[in-house]
Amino acid sequence: MLINIFGYGLPVIFACLFLQTLMLVVVSRYYTARVGAARLNTFWVNMGVVGVVMLLLLVGNLAQIGIWALTFMLLGEFEIFRDAFYHSAVNFATLGYGDIVMSEEHRILGPLQAVNGVLMIGVSTAALMAVMQDMLKRAWHEHGTEVDPE
Repeated sequence: MLINIFGYGLPVIFACLFLQTLMLVVVSRYYTARVGAARLNTFWVNMGVVGVVMLLLLVGNLAQIGIWALTFMLLGEFEIFRDAFYHSAVNFATLGYGDIVMSEEHRILGPLQAVNGVLMIGVSTAALMAVMQDMLKRAWHEHGTEVDPE
């Protein structure tokens, strides 16, 4: 069981942490470039920026689900990527359907992936909220409304 956690699980979690960090840098650079290039003062510009940020974060989370799915396949738990990806998505999103269960040998990786998924989805949500808060502050500032954050 410890080999499953330390030998398989932690390296995959570290890969997901790296990917999530990379996506946060991409989102940050994208947003900073948009803020610097044009004022975010129209509905459609704001919608587009938020849409791209959400899409980038979603792609990052789906890629992490794919990394876990590939790990499950390499461990011999699944033969078809579609099934591995489905099982991985259920774990990552903490749905826990239980319709597909891995072997007893690797079963501990499911909850480990769920912990990873909760953290990564939370980080994605925090990044999206940071963008939204910044956009709101800018909009209020442009309209002469000062907002006390407390």
